Amino acid sequence: MKKEVTDIKLDTNPILEKDLLDDKAGILDIKAKIDQKINCNIELQVVDRKDIEKRLLFYWSKIFSKSIKKGQNYSSLEKGIAILIIDYELTNLKTIAKYITKWNIREEEYPEIILTDAMEIYIIELPKFEKYQEKNKNQNLNSWVKFIRNPEVVDMSNKEIKKAKEVLEEISQDEREIYLAELREKYIMDQKAIEGAGYDKGYDKGLESGVEIGKKRGIEQGRQDEKIQIAKKMLVQKIDLETISKITELTIEEIKKL
Repeated sequence: MKKEVTDIKLDTNPILEKDLLDDKAGILDIKAKIDQKINCNIELQVVDRKDIEKRLLFYWSKIFSKSIKKGQNYSSLEKGIAILIIDYELTNLKTIAKYITKWNIREEEYPEIILTDAMEIYIIELPKFEKYQEKNKNQNLNSWVKFIRNPEVVDMSNKEIKKAKEVLEEISQDEREIYLAELREKYIMDQKAIEGAGYDKGYDKGLESGVEIGKKRGIEQGRQDEKIQIAKKMLVQKIDLETISKITELTIEEIKKL
């Protein structure tokens, strides 16, 4: 069923660079209004933080609860849709042979019965796309996923994707955006390397060995060193000290000493 997107809003956080250094690294947040009455939150995440299922429910609950104003009754609540696009596979979905899944609230013994259509959650696992794209009959969605995976692959017959490609090229020519993109890419790669080595697991069990503690401290020092390097690059770019401090979490006094 086709829906009309009537409003789109990017994450309005004034300092997007801060996402380089916290647990939201690698996320693009887009909020959209569909047919004037459906709220949609779109998240793109490339780093597996191991708790995305709960976060996804949290994203959905926020857009649902914010659709009602003080004094209104519950019938005023608008439908909420959460769309998660991830560059990794979820362990719980390994056995599902398709790259996009749709989730509702259903009765356990009667799964054909949906409690309410006020909630919909979609998960798109990009690594599954090549294997299962032909099973998906929505060719328009296939085209968009191809574009997300590789912006150089563009369906020129799709005017919306063609326009998105043009906008992306404009952004890519901006020196500041290039600089931030490079920092984001480096940080994401570092996070994946840490997770791949398993250094971020098991520290809450009180069983750390001396080697594990050393590794943890090494990682923390590495992150501190990276903040310093980012701050130095931003100083070269003549970005003001307050902004650098907010982004790197270094104090202004520490930055002045660099």
